Amino acid sequence: MNLLEKLQTMKVVPVIAMENASNAAKLAKVLVDNGLPCAEVTFRTPAAKEAIINMRKAYPDMLLGAGTVLTTKHVDDAIEAGVDFIVSPGFNPNIVKYSQQRKVEIIPGVNNPSLVEQALEMGIETLKFFPAEPSGGVAMLKSLSAVYPVNFMPTGGVNEANINNYLTLPSVLACGGTWMVPNALIENEQWEDIAVLVKTVVEQLRKTVV
Repeated sequence: MNLLEKLQTMKVVPVIAMENASNAAKLAKVLVDNGLPCAEVTFRTPAAKEAIINMRKAYPDMLLGAGTVLTTKHVDDAIEAGVDFIVSPGFNPNIVKYSQQRKVEIIPGVNNPSLVEQALEMGIETLKFFPAEPSGGVAMLKSLSAVYPVNFMPTGGVNEANINNYLTLPSVLACGGTWMVPNALIENEQWEDIAVLVKTVVEQLRKTVV
């Protein structure tokens, strides 16, 4: 499967800010064992690169992305760590070009028509819709999807209460979310509690009609 197909299969991508890279493999085990073998590890913390390396080493087949990619160094670090794709919160043409030169798939963030058109001009057809809820949510996505032949991964304000509303849109491949991987539970190594949250998400997704 290509990246788009993998994302569509997952339906939701846990978005994680790892403070302690030594917890990465443990968290990956919880995700894999409970039916959600994917993660977007954000470069919001210094531990991000090492966390991705640890996840990749422990679970070579896991779908791994790097999030909050803001610089060319982030791109380089993500590639060195072994990611399948990178995600940026906004649309930075320089980061998009550099990622394309490095031959890593990038899902840049957009939230309006002008940014979607810039993405299309650069050959990008899979986009992060961010911040999803503050930017108009499902209604805005419906409007964008009526005009542009692109796929979206909404992130930002997506949760267990509204994710089905997003996933029922044909243009939405998957959603990014944090509610099943709360930072506090990760830091306290409450793996059983995270497992319950992940299982709940997976069960909910099985009932979703896309």
